[in-house]
Formats: sequence, C-alpha cells, structure tokens
Amino acid sequence: MAGEFVNWSGSLAFTPAEYAEPADEDAVRRLVARARESGTKIRPVGSGHSSSPLVRTDGILVSLDRLAGVLHDDGDLATVGAGTKLKELGEGLYEAGLAMDNLGDVDYQSIAGATATGTHGTGLGFGNLCTQVAGVRLVTGAGDVLEVSATSNPDLLPAVRLSLGALGVVTQLTLDVQPCFDLRRRAWCAPVDWTLDHLAELQHTNRNMDFYWYPRSDLTQIRTMNREDGPGRGRPWAAPRVPESAPWAAPREVRVGPTHRTIPRHRELRFEEIEYMLPSEAFPACFAEVRRRVKDRHRRVAAWRVLVRSIAPDDIWLSNAYGRPTTTIACLQNTTLPYEEYFRDMEAVFRQYGGRPHWGKKHWLTARELRPLYPRWDDFQQVRRRLDPDGVLLTPDLARLLEEA
Repeated sequence: MAGEFVNWSGSLAFTPAEYAEPADEDAVRRLVARARESGTKIRPVGSGHSSSPLVRTDGILVSLDRLAGVLHDDGDLATVGAGTKLKELGEGLYEAGLAMDNLGDVDYQSIAGATATGTHGTGLGFGNLCTQVAGVRLVTGAGDVLEVSATSNPDLLPAVRLSLGALGVVTQLTLDVQPCFDLRRRAWCAPVDWTLDHLAELQHTNRNMDFYWYPRSDLTQIRTMNREDGPGRGRPWAAPRVPESAPWAAPREVRVGPTHRTIPRHRELRFEEIEYMLPSEAFPACFAEVRRRVKDRHRRVAAWRVLVRSIAPDDIWLSNAYGRPTTTIACLQNTTLPYEEYFRDMEAVFRQYGGRPHWGKKHWLTARELRPLYPRWDDFQQVRRRLDPDGVLLTPDLARLLEEA
C-alpha cells in the first residue's frame, strides 16, 4: 500500500493504490500496460505544487522525479527529462550557456507539470511556459511511445503542449532556448490608483511587469524586469515618471542576475490560490469589481495579496491565453486562513468578465462551463480519445473537467 500523497499547500491529500518512480521510459510503458490490463487508472505527478486535484487517483500515481536533467542541447533547442524541476532546469541550462525565455513566479514545479497546466510568467511579449515547448515525447494511454514536434505529428502539437496529463505520461520535452542573459529586477510600492493609471505605460516600457495589490493598505508593489544588455520592449511610450518626493517611491529591491535566479522567488509561506485569465480589455472593469468586493465583503479574511500579470496570446488548444491578449488576476490566501467563500465570490466576478481558470489552481468549473471558453475544445477531446481510448488516464476528477455529464 502506498503512503498518503499531500500537495504543496496541504489542501489535497489522498492515498493511491500504488506509488511508482520509473527510472526510464520502458518502465513507464510497463506501468501503463499494467494499468490497462487491470483496468486501473494511472496519473503522472511532478512536484505536487498544483492545488487542483488533477493528480488524485486511487490507482497508480507515477512520479517523474527520476526522469530528470538536461539530456541534450544544440544551442536553439534543449531536450530535458519531464520530471526536471524548474530550479534545476535553470541551473542545468545556465551551465550550458542557455536560458528559457521567460519563467513563472516560483520554481518548485517540474517542467512537465508546469507546461501541462499552463503555468506562466508575465510580460506582454511572452506566452505561458508551454509556448516554449517545441517537442514532446510521451507514452500514450494506449501504451505507445509518441514523438510530437514541428516535423513529427505536428498536428498534435497544439494538444500535447498543454494536456493536463490527459494524453499520456510525458517522458521528455524539447524546449526553445536562447543564450543566457541577465535581468535587472526592480520593485517599489505605489498607491493602487497610480499603478492603474500608469499600467499600460509600465507594461509597454518593461520586458516583464506585474504588481501585487494589498487590500488592507490599498497599496501595490510594482515589479519590473529588463535585460541588462538592452532596453525593454522598445514601445513608443514614455516610462511613467515616479514622483521622487513621494514616500512610496524608493525602490524596495534591486537585483541583477540570470533569468532563473531573478524571476522566481523562494517563499517559506504556503498559500492557496485562485487565478483567472481575462481578456485584457476586460481587466479594468473586472479588477474594479474585485477590489470593491474584497474591501466590502472579504477584508476580514483577505489578509494577503492579489497578483496581476499579463500573457501574450497563443494557439494552444487548452491554453487559457488561447486567441487573446490576456491579463490575469490571482487571489492568494495563507493556508492557515479560510479561502473557499472568498475564492468562490471572486470566481463569480472572473466568470462575469469572460475569465478562464488556471488549470493548476483552485476553481469550481466543470466541463459544461469550460467547453464554451475554448474554441478548440472538441478538437482536444478527439485527440484525447484517440491517444487514451480506454480512459486509463481519466480519473473522476479529470472527467469532471473534460467530459460533460
């Protein structure tokens, strides 16, 4: 009997029938074959950072931890093991003189888990992490080894780049990479109204920009990052002038370093999170309503912060930035505090403005509500049924997301 699995935040706990750590692809194939023969469900798991129940199973839970490391690079592409944690991936690429183009806010996740759930960073010119995936190698639910890239089964690439682990167990990913470079990270506080008034300027004059809103002080922390060897995004906006005499104007932090050491931040404090991806044109009205409700209804429990980021549009079928410039709003809550009433109220606002939930964070949508949000939803389902005809990967939690009752 396997031991109990508990995710990073502690909100998801379950005991699978078996916990497996295959050392290579052949071992993965044998596990999938055994699951099919016995009618058992099988689910891959990375670091367990996700707070959604995507990995929950009473069957076989397959850890990818031993399928790790930078396996090959040729300057423009790097092939890596699916279980490689983002922190170790950054260091491995750096040793080869390489870097990913952009990263998310934390680096606990495995590369397969992060890309499969739509993990993202920020910046008008940058898609979520799965847009950097140039190829995928996986053991399908039918037990076959499948290579997908621009030259091998290219029609499947928009499905496998972000798949929720519903198509198979990923063993390797090939990533678009570039020569490593340094970023200068700067952070300072500002009143929320000043931040909102200057948001477009801040986004267009910095390579990466996001902000936290603190409900109890009504201040924001603005964070910008730019390459040390060049300007920001070079758009024709003038950078906003920060009043030097303002008590909030002094930088709280300035850091310089390679991307994998500058973008992600280590946090001891664990938290729950709901995040929705909104059409950028809907952000001002949506954020205004979020701010109003938090202050009027939830200030007693909303003790932490609200994070706003931007994502470039893409053509990946289950990407929550599919087909539209996207601005995200995430509500974070310390794990020692209640979150469900607060998050459900925020979800109602996000849905009102056309939001799509982050696959790896808290939300309460099912396939019935999700299907209208994704223009290529049915295309993904066709691929899923082809690659996993027996539903060996389709646990009850995943079925609630992907199959209408």
